[in-house]
Amino acid sequence: MPSPSRALPSVAIRVSGSLLLFDCGESTQRQLLSSGLGLPKELKIFITHRHADHLLGVPGVLYTLSMMGREEPVAIYGPPTACETVERLLEALDTEVGFEVEITPTGLGTVYQGRGFRMAAVESDHSTESYCYGLFENDRPGKMRVEYLESLGLPRGPLWGRLQRGEPVEFSGRTILPEEAVDPPRRGRKIVYTGDTRFSQRIIEFARHADLLIHDATFDQSLVERAHDEGHSTAREAAEAALQAEARMLALFHISPRYHGREETLLSEAKKLFPNTILPSDLEKLEIPYPD
Repeated sequence: MPSPSRALPSVAIRVSGSLLLFDCGESTQRQLLSSGLGLPKELKIFITHRHADHLLGVPGVLYTLSMMGREEPVAIYGPPTACETVERLLEALDTEVGFEVEITPTGLGTVYQGRGFRMAAVESDHSTESYCYGLFENDRPGKMRVEYLESLGLPRGPLWGRLQRGEPVEFSGRTILPEEAVDPPRRGRKIVYTGDTRFSQRIIEFARHADLLIHDATFDQSLVERAHDEGHSTAREAAEAALQAEARMLALFHISPRYHGREETLLSEAKKLFPNTILPSDLEKLEIPYPD
């Protein structure tokens, strides 16, 4: 349930001109308008599971977009049971909007291929069918070996571009190979959003070397049994997952309203095990740097 300072679950990622929403709790449309993120043509919604706090915001988002004159389609992805719930909800409300709503039940593995990235899913460990999503950016070209190319006298321009694209070039009577002129490809960014889940080795492997792991941290360790009974994790377990996955940063998510005004309880518990932990406030923005 929401608290005076926290809305229901929804995380937005801007990447390659697309806006990706992970879950869509009530009042997500207001949070979007307040965020300044804008509403680009490419809008995708990824639902983790069928529980109401993660999808009741879908009709509001669609209605708001329609009233703003949107014509481009909106795509919704999720486990079959979650997509069925969204469809029934929209049918019950007799939803009519000025654009196509594409609801796509997905399996596991790659669920969407974007420009320069892909979205993949693994099964989480919750009380109902539920997915954990990962955003995997494509590898970036390697850095040009500037000193070497300048020593050859190769002028900057199209020939450098061809080398970086992996094509050999002819210059001054010799063939310059890409592996001579360009360092190995550099890994793209990786963001993993668990949704609601118990501590899971499957998710740890999925999140291996993630630049950001957004992990369920509903309770503190004193309520670990309740967390497991309800299909959730503690802040310490989130930190343990980040540690084992060798993630770069951990963001605690899905905070119980019982911690309103004392979120430091969860943050300090996690930071003892995984120092690079944050507990974001609503509408807080993060720029995820590229890996070194």
